[in-house]
Amino acid sequence: MAPYEQFLLFGDSLLQHSCSQQKGFAFVPALQDAFIRRLDVINRGFSGYNTSQALEVLPNFMPSLEQAHLRFMMVFLGANDACLPGSASGQHVPLDTYKQNLRGIFQHPCVTTQKPRLILVTPPPVDEYSLEVSDAAKGILGVRRTAEYTKLYAEACKEIGQDLGLTVLDLWSIFMDAAGYEAGKPLPGSKKTVKSPILGQLLSDGLHFTPQAYTVLFESTMEVIKREWPEQDPNELQFVHPTWQVAHGRYEVPEA
Repeated sequence: MAPYEQFLLFGDSLLQHSCSQQKGFAFVPALQDAFIRRLDVINRGFSGYNTSQALEVLPNFMPSLEQAHLRFMMVFLGANDACLPGSASGQHVPLDTYKQNLRGIFQHPCVTTQKPRLILVTPPPVDEYSLEVSDAAKGILGVRRTAEYTKLYAEACKEIGQDLGLTVLDLWSIFMDAAGYEAGKPLPGSKKTVKSPILGQLLSDGLHFTPQAYTVLFESTMEVIKREWPEQDPNELQFVHPTWQVAHGRYEVPEA
């Protein structure tokens, strides 16, 4: 029997936390259920990582072709890179370096050798109102993230995706459309306008996802797959190993 191919998820805390069902719906369990018996969904989310750290750790966990084959790879990075310059966390990565790092990830030999179907997810928006409350509760002083600065990284992510011919899941725009953003007006999530109730429903602390946000991510991922690679729709894929009916007929069943 052929081994299971993999759907590898690579990112920061937004992916690391996407396994937990403590608060409700979670992205990774839903994706695993969608591809059950067809692909192994592997979560390589590294909380707090920026793209510089991600690029460094990448070859340490990527399987060789002898170990496993990647059918899909999702890269979801940039939320930490988009911390403001000089932030105490030290997570900030300059915009040009962020773009260079994304290129480095997708052009790394351990990725190109696998030739997976690639999905690049943009950093999502932030909610400055909730971030202020969350940071104050943690004793963190000063502004670390803003809606406008995060937008620059989402745009840069889309630019790299276009340059490399990648499939881009524009989560920033999906969230912003849901929040009713209109071009030319202050960004939802910015303190230059009123607090967005929609972003409050999507972002638990102004940055991390609620079950509602993970639902959006899951549904958007499945839409992308069905649109870009319709033959990879789970409903179109066969189980790697036979159904129990076929297995029952193929193998001798011990007498009770």
